[in-house]
Amino acid sequence: MLSQKTIDIVKSTAPILAERGVEITSVFYKRLFEKHPELLNIFNHANQKKGRQQAALANTVYAAAEHIDRLEVILPAVKQIAYKHRSLGVKPEHYPIVGENLLAAIKEVLGHAATDDIIQAWGEAYGVIAQAFIDIEKEMYLEAKEQTGGWAGFKAFKVVKKEIESSVITSFYLKPADGSNVPDYLPGQYISVRLQIEGEAYLFNRQYTLSDSPGKGYFRISVKREADGHFPHGQVSNYLHDHVEIGDEIEVSAPAGEFVLDQGTSPVYLLGGGVGITPLMSMLNDLANKKSARQTVFIQASKNGEMTAFRNEVKEKMDSLPNGESYLFLENPTSIDRQDGGFDHQGFIGLAFLETIIKDPNAKFYICGPVPFMKAMIENLEQLGIKEANIHYEFFGPSLNLKEKQFV
Repeated sequence: MLSQKTIDIVKSTAPILAERGVEITSVFYKRLFEKHPELLNIFNHANQKKGRQQAALANTVYAAAEHIDRLEVILPAVKQIAYKHRSLGVKPEHYPIVGENLLAAIKEVLGHAATDDIIQAWGEAYGVIAQAFIDIEKEMYLEAKEQTGGWAGFKAFKVVKKEIESSVITSFYLKPADGSNVPDYLPGQYISVRLQIEGEAYLFNRQYTLSDSPGKGYFRISVKREADGHFPHGQVSNYLHDHVEIGDEIEVSAPAGEFVLDQGTSPVYLLGGGVGITPLMSMLNDLANKKSARQTVFIQASKNGEMTAFRNEVKEKMDSLPNGESYLFLENPTSIDRQDGGFDHQGFIGLAFLETIIKDPNAKFYICGPVPFMKAMIENLEQLGIKEANIHYEFFGPSLNLKEKQFV
């Protein structure tokens, strides 16, 4: 239990984190990896280079400081981050290391302003925050291990099928290398893939959504080749596309995540942009497998036909649903796209279109795609009077606060 003095100090210094949080966390990660380079085996290197992890941590600590006397307020955010930690293999012994280097970073950045009382208060507060994560993650590790076919940490899986879905997306079908069963999971969850890339000193972790429904005896991940013109910058995605073949083994964590399809009866709208379609494909396949009578509207946005994944699969699943309808938006249709006419609208999914197809304000909406896409969809839905509780979204990488347009 924190003293009132500690609570007062932490809350009074919270605004400093809003102002200098990214500076503090940037120093923190630099210190952390210099002193403990082995932790590079856990963290996503790409998010570090882009500064996303630094910003995410800064705002997480800020939120915790603001609510240090009522941590239950941020419990949903804590659980979301804890799922990512469990999926990546974060353990209790990592938290004291993080705490030591975070306090040192605060002192380095704030200088004389970081008095002994402030550092002591933050040390005590960090202990409480860390314990909240440790307790939740302990339950998550146990749940992952004790489910049928489950395990803790990482397990070897074999690639049994590799299928090109579009010019930029390829699916990998994975089965346990030891021949055991695949555990059940919820439509929309993700796994972590851990790779050793030749010539690299540290392992690479990436989280990929499971793009097929549960109960099929395999995991399917659908990976976009991340490249900028002729210069690939997605080290793991390019490695998977170019070097991982049928029969190869990769390490995988048990499924995790809270962006999952509810099992109710209300209408469901699935809105996906680019590779953000992957968790929605898991949801769509689950609805189709159960021959759900729910009104199901699938809305996909892509740049052009060549980059559009799962077109045939979407059509097949929608045709099997008694109350299903789908729409494909292409930003820049090619001449072949125009000739084939295999899309419904050119441009972006806009407010006017959504207004014409949303009949029930109590419907459930699931959104995944690039950040600008999700921001636009959320704003459109809110303008149409959709309640916040009915709008669900998932993003790839550190958590984002799309309303405040900042990392959290």
